[in-house]
Amino acid sequence: MQALSSLLGLHDGNGHDAIEIVADINRGWPRGESRLVCIVYINVFTKVDQHSKADMSPAESTVAPGSLIVVTGANGFIASHVVDQLLQAGFRVRGTVRNAKRGGWTVDYFNEKYGAGKYEIIEVPEMGDDGAFDEAVKGAAGYIQMATPVMESYDPNVAVPNVVNGVLNGLKAAASEPSIKRFVMTSSSTAAVSPQPNKEFSVTPETWNDEVVKEAWKPPYEGVQKKLDVYTATKTESEKAAWKWVKENKPNFVLNAVLPNANMGKVLSPEGQGAPSTVGWIKALWNGFEGQEDLKENPPQYFVNVQDTARVHVGALLYPDVNNERLFAWAAPYNWNDILAIFRKLYPDHKFIEDIPDLGRDLSKVSNERAEEIVKRFGRPGWTSLADSIRDAVEGWA
Repeated sequence: MQALSSLLGLHDGNGHDAIEIVADINRGWPRGESRLVCIVYINVFTKVDQHSKADMSPAESTVAPGSLIVVTGANGFIASHVVDQLLQAGFRVRGTVRNAKRGGWTVDYFNEKYGAGKYEIIEVPEMGDDGAFDEAVKGAAGYIQMATPVMESYDPNVAVPNVVNGVLNGLKAAASEPSIKRFVMTSSSTAAVSPQPNKEFSVTPETWNDEVVKEAWKPPYEGVQKKLDVYTATKTESEKAAWKWVKENKPNFVLNAVLPNANMGKVLSPEGQGAPSTVGWIKALWNGFEGQEDLKENPPQYFVNVQDTARVHVGALLYPDVNNERLFAWAAPYNWNDILAIFRKLYPDHKFIEDIPDLGRDLSKVSNERAEEIVKRFGRPGWTSLADSIRDAVEGWA
């Protein structure tokens, strides 16, 4: 009975969902009692699913329930979770993808989960082309700009204008559709700052990564660090361009920006996505960085659970009090050894590499309270833990 009371409280006090707790109990209880637990599982599943939606009445949302929301780059790691949460909340979604064949898995996945007619895709091969999103916005009430080429070029003269133009194309398209009331863009932690281990400093909404942007423009345009600097420049300059455009053009919508750090957690479709984005870092560590030795040099920084990042995006779209804000989706600092410790606890029979010496720590202090407040409005106790995020990520291959 004590276990059932914990279940009906949705969380066990450590942030574990009731669904997960039931699964643990079901594995440990005698066979004769498993049927009772299955009944509780079904009832609690319904409660968790409802509780994870945005905590608001229809009248409080900036976007009417059932409205159409555009999500660009919808087959991406974070974007697919944003689509998932919007559909769960009762919205319709039009996702843009660069290639309909590669992004087609999203249609099958979301149609099976939510039923046909609630999700569709439109192909936008190049976000930097003039009018790239003009068709995508028709009939929409909200727009979430998530598409971005990730480290495709070493040359800032190519990469930066392409991303900036893509964001401006989204803004212009959204402004041409009077029904759009909110525009949310996915920026990056690197638009504010790059990781600096063992150095104490603060990150606020006024922080911009201007020094690294300057480095990005300095030749030669080669090497891993240059590619990282150029990516930083694309995110910094595109976010700055968005704020400047809104200030000058005063559109009929509110702009909010989400700046996530390293996203970890569940991959919706390992078949369709593999180990995407920063989940690839975790898989590389799982494999001892074999063939990906350069990732071993990734510095300590903050992580965030991908579903929390999605919640911040949806909150930035829906909540009336979130206006013209930079929202830092940074949960807590980590380094590779923290993840190795979690690996060993979850999979004690698997052989992992030894701890990496002298990694250091990210000692920065970030203004992430506002973003966490939004996460809590979705019925969460706060940021999802690193352990839970790693557990969810490795389920795709372990």
